[in-house]
Amino acid sequence: MSDKMKEYIDEAEKDLLHTYNRYQVVLDHGDGVHLYDIDGKEYLDFVSGIAVFALGYNNKEYNDALKAQIDKVIHTSNYYYNVPAIEAAKKLKKVSGMDRVFFTNSGAEAIEGALKAARKYAYLKDGKTDHEIIALEHSFHGRTFGALSVTGNPKYREAFEPMIGNIRFAKMNDFESILENVNDKTCAIIMETVQGEGGIFPAEEGFLRKVRTLCDEKDILLILDEIQCGMGRTGHMFAWQSYGIKPDIMTCAKALGCGVPVGAFLLNEKTGQNSLKAGDHGTTYGGNPLACAAISKVLDLFEQYNIIDNVNSVAPYLEKRLDELVDKYDFVTKRRGRGLMQGLVFDRPVADIIVSAMDKGLILINAGPSIIRFVPPLVISKDDVDKMIEILDSCLREI
Repeated sequence: MSDKMKEYIDEAEKDLLHTYNRYQVVLDHGDGVHLYDIDGKEYLDFVSGIAVFALGYNNKEYNDALKAQIDKVIHTSNYYYNVPAIEAAKKLKKVSGMDRVFFTNSGAEAIEGALKAARKYAYLKDGKTDHEIIALEHSFHGRTFGALSVTGNPKYREAFEPMIGNIRFAKMNDFESILENVNDKTCAIIMETVQGEGGIFPAEEGFLRKVRTLCDEKDILLILDEIQCGMGRTGHMFAWQSYGIKPDIMTCAKALGCGVPVGAFLLNEKTGQNSLKAGDHGTTYGGNPLACAAISKVLDLFEQYNIIDNVNSVAPYLEKRLDELVDKYDFVTKRRGRGLMQGLVFDRPVADIIVSAMDKGLILINAGPSIIRFVPPLVISKDDVDKMIEILDSCLREI
């Protein structure tokens, strides 16, 4: 580590609230699927800002679209219409098949809005405020109080109790567990279509189909969290589309803006017409022209570059190469995931492996203490996969 980098890190530790145990590197710029630190060292990036930079770094068309909007207007507030928000909403509706859009500043805020919509929907039916929401164990939905309340890992919640009330937790891919928690007060079931932080667990089609049928029968809203698994990462624009099972409410963020902080929750017409009304929900920055210019351009570039086709071409090759590591090393026990959202499960903690990979020029992250997560830019090639495997394999040989 250079003296310059150490100086920046020391300064950060004095000034920033220590809520992250950061890796000892100061990143400076990116290009394509590579990042560079302030000393000029190159890193192959298989994290993409935690599934954010789907288009890779320094995409000129994306950058130019944002620069053009900056020169026009960045913010107006939601008391007025703006063209980028109208265009972004129209494009997002088209690729999702949903009917109503609310733009937020983050994924956690999208979850907050989805929870409020669900409770308002139930309130308008019976005027009661004792409705319950079923969430799933090992889920992760965000750090705000509402999102944290439906996050199924007690370690994230325990220091901040009490959470919002009337939340029950069921098991992923266990429909009987859902049935055990459903009652006349249940207004919504929320889940990630593919669990991310909880260990890269995709919903099984049979499970999701039964949950959808149950929700239809009892007029319960199905909320699918697509914040990490959406935006093409699993080989469909949204992971639920591969099942043909549509939610009542969907949340998205991360790659939606490809780096600009933005999220959204989307509702079907039934829910949109019978939940949040004027005055029920709002945001100062959400849907501002800059963020929506980013969304609009991202959706254009997804189509222009055939991003989903690339995912469906490269993902099977990534799975094959990861499976080779499972076969090669006894301490790598399995691979699981969908598309370019994959996890390698180890029989031991992976923190040292991730540090070793970074030393060798590869950026990885975990999903729990014993799982390495692979969420690269969606523009990666098979050659990039080979390079990643070469570096990771060299790290595993050292164990």
